[in-house]
This record gives sequence, C-alpha cells and structure tokens, in this order.
Amino acid sequence: MRVCAAPPFAVDAPRVRESRWRAHDLLRLARLAPVDDEPSWVREAFAHAPFAVVRRAEAAAGFVAAGVRGATRAQRFGTWINVQDIESSSSPESLLALEPLAERASFAAFVALAALRESHAILNTFAWGPTGSAGFELATRVPTISASSDLDLLIRMPERCDRATIQALFEALAQAAQHAGTRVDAQIETPSGGVALAELAAGKARVLVRASDGARLVGDPWQPS
Repeated sequence: MRVCAAPPFAVDAPRVRESRWRAHDLLRLARLAPVDDEPSWVREAFAHAPFAVVRRAEAAAGFVAAGVRGATRAQRFGTWINVQDIESSSSPESLLALEPLAERASFAAFVALAALRESHAILNTFAWGPTGSAGFELATRVPTISASSDLDLLIRMPERCDRATIQALFEALAQAAQHAGTRVDAQIETPSGGVALAELAAGKARVLVRASDGARLVGDPWQPS
C-alpha cells in the first residue's frame, strides 16, 4: 500500500500467521475502524464498497493486514482489520464463478479473463483467479476497471513446476493479452511467497519473493524460508 496506518497493537506484540485469510483475499467488512492520519478519501470509498484486500504483512492476534482501495491508483491505504469486523471473504479463485455485469463484459480485462477461463487447460490445472481491479469489481459489483485496465492474476503453485510448464503458462497469458488488447500479469503463489510469473519464465537465477515479513531475492521459491 502507498500509505499505511500505524498498527493498533504493540510493536513487540507476537505476530501470528492467520490461515483463514491469505494475500489478495477480499474481505467484506461490517465496519472499518478509523485511525489517525487516515486519508480523506477513505470513508467515502469504504461507504461505496465496504471491502478491504488482504495484504502481505504480519499482524498480532485478532488483526489482519489489509488495504482499502479508492477511486484512483494513487488511493491505496494500508490498515489493520479487527477480525471481528469481517463478515465474509472471497479468494481470487472463488471469483472465477462470477460474471461481470453485462454492460462491463466487453472491457479488455474481462475479455482476457473469459478467454483464459474457457480455453486454457494448462492454467486450469492450478487454483487461480483474478486480483486487482478486475477481482475487486467482480467481488463488489462496483465498477472499478477502465478500458485501459490490465488483468492481474494469482496462480497457486504449492509444488515446483518444470520449466516447460512455466513457459507454457507465460505464453498462454501473453496470447490472451494480445487477443484482448491489454496486459495480463500473474503472480505465482509459492511456499516462500508471491513471485512474478514473468521472472520465473525469464529463468533468472534469483527471483524477487514477496512474503508477509518482507521481500527478498531467492534462488528457489519452493523452498520455504
């Protein structure tokens, strides 16, 4: 998140790994606790769509790190959700069962998503789904993407895949992007954290892994840190 609230728990409070919610899950909230120095747009955005996106950060027991989305790319606010305020959650893969509003289905990001969902067998061997603006719109039913929006995906890959599979995934997404006239970016969820599919496909000796305790370069993201 571009701006982040101070934690509502002690700096030295023990951190816990909350298994009920994972990075990129969308949380529907009963309330969003106000915090000091909260950006002025947050209350209006939350009233419009009472959701927050789980982010990669460690939290103390009873809290989840999440972010609120505003109307523009610059409006992103990292905060801390009390678990008692969570009404429901949606994972990226659960959003594949949802269709965009009929009048929104022709946007490039949704065209690319439909093409991938319907025709790419290799992708469908994994648990995967939309994140970012497309995922947010599917979950909230609030118009969020624009004609120029990219499609962001999360692909869960708990076990190491061979290079041919990684390359085939990368090419499948590139074909869908070309067909729809947009960009398709995928993050691979590994035991170490999230890794860009593009980095894996490039065959780099070390890739950037984003985890709850920070980002780091690793040689093997399937080896938990």
